[in-house]
Amino acid sequence: MLRSLTGLIVLLLVITSCGSGASKKQHQTKDKLVQNRRSTLDSILFRKKLRAATDYGSVSYLIYRGEPIGYQYELLQNLTSHLGVALELIIVKDIDKSVEMLNNGEIDLIAMGLTVTTNRMRTLEFTTPILTTRQMLVQRKPDGWQQMKTADEIEAYLIRNQIDLAGKTIYVQKGSIYVQRLNTLSDEIADTIYVMEEDKDTEELIAAVAQGEIDFTVTDKYIGLVNTRYYPNIDVKTPISFPQKIAWATKKGQTALTDTINQWFAGFKRTLLSRLLYNKYFENIRARRIAKSQYNSFSGGRLSPYDEEIKKASTIIGWDWRVLASLIYQESEFKPKVRSWVGAYGLMQMMPVTLEKYGLDTTASPDQQITAGARYLKYLDRQLPAEIADSAERMKFVLASYNAGIGHVFDGRRLARKYGMNPNKWTGNVDHFILNLSDKEFYHDTAVYYGYLRGEETYKFVNEILERAEQYKHLIGD
Repeated sequence: MLRSLTGLIVLLLVITSCGSGASKKQHQTKDKLVQNRRSTLDSILFRKKLRAATDYGSVSYLIYRGEPIGYQYELLQNLTSHLGVALELIIVKDIDKSVEMLNNGEIDLIAMGLTVTTNRMRTLEFTTPILTTRQMLVQRKPDGWQQMKTADEIEAYLIRNQIDLAGKTIYVQKGSIYVQRLNTLSDEIADTIYVMEEDKDTEELIAAVAQGEIDFTVTDKYIGLVNTRYYPNIDVKTPISFPQKIAWATKKGQTALTDTINQWFAGFKRTLLSRLLYNKYFENIRARRIAKSQYNSFSGGRLSPYDEEIKKASTIIGWDWRVLASLIYQESEFKPKVRSWVGAYGLMQMMPVTLEKYGLDTTASPDQQITAGARYLKYLDRQLPAEIADSAERMKFVLASYNAGIGHVFDGRRLARKYGMNPNKWTGNVDHFILNLSDKEFYHDTAVYYGYLRGEETYKFVNEILERAEQYKHLIGD
């Protein structure tokens, strides 16, 4: 009897132990699944930066008069402001490449206006739609269309029935949804449509149609309509699909990030700002002026009326001209006669006493202003010790000195040295002390000679100029 009772107790212990182990394993599996679902969102909030891939184009992202604009770009700016994080924008032309980067953890979000399909939903997590659209045929109007007396004369040259695409060659972006749709349409009309996949983005192919290099491509309707402002000789009125959803995409399983974006967008699209943003890019007459401007990186390829002067002056300081251009935009938005409340004047917002140093006053021409500004930057550079040897870091010290005065920058270096940080490195070292020179604990420190500084302004000044310069480098050539 005792032996039977002992055996029963042992058996119960074994069962309990196994159950406990199984339960523990189940909890661990569940915890891991929860962690995986939240990992991207947590990483974004931890690093305080959202890494988003978009494409360069008339709708997504471009530079206009020195300022980054674009529907996708401005939506992302509003999202990151809501999240309280910075935006790191990565330009990717290839859709397949962006998906690869997403799955490899190089980016957090694809904000390229992807068409939502069943196949894509198997491998990507889509947000709620940001737009609805249709796939449209892009074709060229006939030569001399402006002189034709009636619309019917133009229509006679254009394809309006999809059946008439039989035997035609259509060039589309590699990896795009247009390939699948054209193959399906070929089956539906029971004839061959020759589909050529290209390593060019859709807007490059639209330009090729407009310039007569190819006859046909396909685009989403909203992109096509915007491009008619750039290329009035194209036609985008022939649909080849039913209405489709356009959305952003996250890595499969990252529901926490997707849900967060959806929650933000649900509120944002009810705001006046959302309506103004949509009108700005798709309906407002100002969009036509942007399209026709030479200071548009998409069609004009210039930043400002002073690009040549900036390029020439940049050789004085030895910087990439787009960094100097970014500084000028930061100071004056390329306005040569603007005056600040403290008396700083012109493109580079130099104080009268500094202008006098170079023999100038408020009658100085834009060229003279830019040249004087570059000479002053070189002067500041010469005041910095040679031990700041890294050129990228040295540039940050010069920019900070231009904004705050070199005395405050020397204060930041002395504080860095005193507290065991690198006085020759701006990022993560001296910038920390500049940022905190508005704190009594620091501006009363014995290492500080020049006192209080609104260091946040200088900190942002350096970062914003260099971030904008990187955007210029992406979109504006040498």
